[in-house]
Amino acid sequence: MKSLGLIEIPSVAAAVTALDAMCKTADVEFVTWERKLGGRLVTVVVQGDVSAVTQAIESAVEKALLKPAAYAVIANPHEEVWRIIKNSANRMKQKLEECKSV
Repeated sequence: MKSLGLIEIPSVAAAVTALDAMCKTADVEFVTWERKLGGRLVTVVVQGDVSAVTQAIESAVEKALLKPAAYAVIANPHEEVWRIIKNSANRMKQKLEECKSV
């Protein structure tokens, strides 16, 4: 069963180190990220089985450079949640492609 883990943390640097901790701690896969307020709040999203995602989020919260604003694990997300996450991932991929073509 796929689940989602989300951590919202101040600063891009803190988000990258949180993602690094999550991926090193458990078998999770990076899905997308959202930057708001000019990167002052960053939400990182990972997916995997429930136990791996839970372990990854707990590790990221424990090792965070800055105190997370919020975090959550969603076991078996509703299809509408997946739709929102996929839209975010598609926007991220599109921005990457635009950067590559410049």
